[in-house]
Amino acid sequence: VGLLDLELNQLTKALFLALVALSVVMVTLQGFVGPWYRNLFRFLLLFSYIIPIRIWGSNLNNDPCDLYLDVFVKRLKWLNSGGICMFSSLRVNLDMGKAAYGWMIMKDDNIPGTVVRTSTIPEELGRLVYLLTDKTGTLTQNEMIFKRLHLGTVSYGTDTMDEIQNHIINSYSQIHSQSSGNNTSSTPSRKMQSSAPKVRKSVSSRIHEAVKAIALCHNVTPVYESRAGVTGETEYAEVDQDFSDENRTYQASSPDEVALVQWTESVGLTLVNRDLTSMQLKTPGGQILTYYILQIFPFTSESKRMGIIVRDESTGEITFYIKGADVVMASIVQYNDWLEEECGNMAREGLRTLVVAKKSLTEEQYQDFENRYNQAKLSIHDRTLKVAAVVESLEREMELLCLTGVEDQLQADVRPTLEMLRNAGIKIWMLTGDKLETATCIAKSSHLVFRTQDIHIFRPVTSRGEAHLELNAFRRKHDCALVISGDSLEVCLKYYEHEFVELACQCPAVVCCRCSPTQKAHIVKLLQHHTGKRTCAIGDGGNDVSMIQAADCGIGIEGKEGKQASLAADFSITQFKHIGRLLMVHGRNSYKRSAALGQFVMHRGLIISTMQAVFSSVFYFASVPLYQGFLMVGYATIYTMFPVFSLVLDQDVKPEMALLYPELYKDLTKGRSLSFKTFLIWVLISIYQGGILMYGALLLFESEFVHVVAISFTALILTELLMVALTIRTWHWLMVVAEFFSLGCYVASLAFLNEYFDLAFITTVTFLWKVSAITVVSCLPLYILKYLKRKFSPPSYSKLTS
Repeated sequence: VGLLDLELNQLTKALFLALVALSVVMVTLQGFVGPWYRNLFRFLLLFSYIIPIRIWGSNLNNDPCDLYLDVFVKRLKWLNSGGICMFSSLRVNLDMGKAAYGWMIMKDDNIPGTVVRTSTIPEELGRLVYLLTDKTGTLTQNEMIFKRLHLGTVSYGTDTMDEIQNHIINSYSQIHSQSSGNNTSSTPSRKMQSSAPKVRKSVSSRIHEAVKAIALCHNVTPVYESRAGVTGETEYAEVDQDFSDENRTYQASSPDEVALVQWTESVGLTLVNRDLTSMQLKTPGGQILTYYILQIFPFTSESKRMGIIVRDESTGEITFYIKGADVVMASIVQYNDWLEEECGNMAREGLRTLVVAKKSLTEEQYQDFENRYNQAKLSIHDRTLKVAAVVESLEREMELLCLTGVEDQLQADVRPTLEMLRNAGIKIWMLTGDKLETATCIAKSSHLVFRTQDIHIFRPVTSRGEAHLELNAFRRKHDCALVISGDSLEVCLKYYEHEFVELACQCPAVVCCRCSPTQKAHIVKLLQHHTGKRTCAIGDGGNDVSMIQAADCGIGIEGKEGKQASLAADFSITQFKHIGRLLMVHGRNSYKRSAALGQFVMHRGLIISTMQAVFSSVFYFASVPLYQGFLMVGYATIYTMFPVFSLVLDQDVKPEMALLYPELYKDLTKGRSLSFKTFLIWVLISIYQGGILMYGALLLFESEFVHVVAISFTALILTELLMVALTIRTWHWLMVVAEFFSLGCYVASLAFLNEYFDLAFITTVTFLWKVSAITVVSCLPLYILKYLKRKFSPPSYSKLTS
């Protein structure tokens, strides 16, 4: 249930109290004569047009009062045979309007591929204050490009990759020549080499080992698209596969791994085939190397690393390769003095880092490991822990091979979109699982944080005292962005939840790094609880689903990580830049239109209830209906429905203007389009017009009572049509069609309403001038007031449109 629905429910409750109060007043003025309770119930039925069936029952925090009120009002409508039918109720009008907004969003050519998965909260897009976004795949493309290879003493970038390629070509040509020269003694020589004392490796051999490790340690599978035109030839095409580069693509669960394998292909070592038990690499010279996969340890969010044990077919060597995040790999590899520093340097450049290491195993060592590993997998109790313990027994004193840096490029137009949202008064929080340095770099490069803006990096805290000191230090900073890790955030929320949220909400931008999916959802709920403002979460992966579902409005991006976020969200988009138009244009229009539509439906019920009250008062408080039968049904449907519903096409600002001046969005978050103030204005308008229409008809009718009905009802229909015209800010051709169609339907139906109208009277000039006079008196003052208001107190957007 959206905020607009909650506000309309409050107004509906106020109208219900007005209904009861008005009925009690009428019975009191009647003098409680006879069975007064029966008259009270009759008045409740007569004035029940006031209530535009709206209460959402159990959806509103399971409040029983709402449910009982809903049932009571519906019973009144059902008992009142001439009352407003269910089709024209506020709920149905708004729900139809929301369906129309969703259709307009999906048909917008400027945001292709957008899908609206809910028809209940499009207005929420126009009331957002906090936007919580993921980083990878949301602000960035999730398309990885290999940028840096660091070996400890030497670093290679994009401009020096040709050197790596030369080293790979030379090393494999030497190996090939050696193996062809002494093919018979290759195995003994390698055994002698392995038992020789260790010497410092050359740069060429280190590059060779690093590239081979990257080419082997992954879960990537090469896929060959068959060029055969007939499906029956597919199998033969795969059997006779020549591993050609043109039709080979790589498939993997992570785009990082694909980027690494594509890079090894670019430097000469190509993954050409893989199955469950083996993989094949092609050297620069065209030689195929086969490696048997003995064990594989997949990547998990807990372990943050993946490993593989392979056996070289030609030499029989067994090697354990592992790669993972620097946080976990630092304790696994042998002591070094450069890994931590270089990881920090790469992270500051916005690169995603992976540490690669290896360990050579003898046949005996592997057999021992395999026995223990299989035994652990057969355990009944604590199987996961035992398996992890056996694998960790191998992960000790591993040889550090290299550090890789992969860049995730920003999505198109991320910078102007974030600037637009910031100018619209929306505070943006970036919640990511990446390292602090990487997250900070992306926040700067995307202009989430200006380069000249101060950044307060929240120091790691583990206790209440440390959290207190750091919060005090943060409190002294003004207008600075906050960067905090998930662990520190957990400590602060444990001891100083209210203080931390209060301080963080004052920041122009907040970056939370190393966040788990649970923490992301928790942050959303904290903002909702402490600020009471509307929140929006946007993400692209399965780890963002909890955050998206916790927010008031969830937006999913269809990205490289699948459609989990897209399917779980309220709105699905294809690019981050589309969120600008979704909020500034469609969010604004949906909120403004629903507010106008809701209040006009209330006005439609209030004006006829006022006429009924005046009529009953004049005729000694008789509980007799003014209009009966088809007149009431027609008033609620065919006579006024189309013009009123055409308000869903209204717009106060052109889309181009809303995007050019995002500051206009700030007014929407204040909720001024639908408030008790605007509601009271519409109530006064309804009382004034209802009184004029009824008193005017009673003053001007001559002989028969049926003339009062004809004059007042015709003036009522014309007044409603003119009020729709008064409410419209930008005319659409369908609005004009709706106005004339409804008027035509009423005029045409007069010929069939002999039961209610005197046909001889309604064709006279007297009838026409009386109806015209009453209609002018009821509407002209409002048109004058609207003109004066626009002239002396124009809204903010009118200055721009002029």
